Amino acid sequence: MPRVLSGMRPTGQLHLGHLVGALANWKKLQESYECFFMVADWHALMGEYENPQKIRQWGYENVVDWLAAGIDPKKSVIFRQSDVPEHTELFTVLSIITPLGWVERVPTYKEQLREIEGRDLTTYGFLGYPVLQAADILLYKADAVPVGEDQLPHLELTREIVRRAHFLLKKEIFPEPKPLLTESPRLLGADGRKMSKSYGNTFNLYQDADALRQAIQKMVTDTTRIKMTDPGHPEACNVCGYWKTFAPDRAAAMWEECRTSKRGCSQNKRELAEVMVELTRPFRETREKLAGDGGFEKIEVLLQDGAKRARAVASKTIAEVKHAFGLS
Repeated sequence: MPRVLSGMRPTGQLHLGHLVGALANWKKLQESYECFFMVADWHALMGEYENPQKIRQWGYENVVDWLAAGIDPKKSVIFRQSDVPEHTELFTVLSIITPLGWVERVPTYKEQLREIEGRDLTTYGFLGYPVLQAADILLYKADAVPVGEDQLPHLELTREIVRRAHFLLKKEIFPEPKPLLTESPRLLGADGRKMSKSYGNTFNLYQDADALRQAIQKMVTDTTRIKMTDPGHPEACNVCGYWKTFAPDRAAAMWEECRTSKRGCSQNKRELAEVMVELTRPFRETREKLAGDGGFEKIEVLLQDGAKRARAVASKTIAEVKHAFGLS
């Protein structure tokens, strides 16, 4: 089967945005691709180096949610990036051959420097973040990478690095990875802004059921609808958007009732809360089961097994690269 590499930075608890934006897609990919799913802790450290104490714990928690979402370690290789030293070896080689201007023009670098406050990201490591991403992908000779449109510049940089390496070596080592554009709904946070941990507007995947109900009751709805007798505008309502994403079979009826003033916002949120409580039940149950079954020890065993499987591929690639560059 063709091979896919993807990962997540362990920088906090996973939320609904991760579920619809990545995990649901990962679950599908397992059926038609050889999948490598990575806890990207080196990437996390690049932004969290001043307060790295929780990176390992977050990694464990993230993997629990992956399992609850249906990511199967029998079908996919689940591993921690830092347990495979070949990642940093290939990163070093690619850093040597990547022109500085290529990295500086990646749009997300400048965007994050502007938007992320309270952390100093003006470091050599953070600038080289996309090169490490390229190393992650090329180490496993991935044929494709699942990405959203905002990540396309990163993947194109990887493809440029591949072409430069082949030009310098006068031989081909890596495939040029193709994008697998992830089709996912644009899920906003409780306040109507982009869902982000930094905004405090997320719904965590294993959030307590009562806390989830309370959070949904506080969601921003159609701000132009003052009274229940006013016609609603479901296409502009965040709560109605959630209905369309998580209960599409019921959404059409809900939207029509909203437009014709047969349904109020409070009822809409109350019923949505029960849909969301049921949706997130597997995440709470998996976490509770794990808590009474050895804690995160089983997750560590799973990650170490995944690292062995990952290294079986990575070691061959790095040996080939070293030989090509005259290092062995």
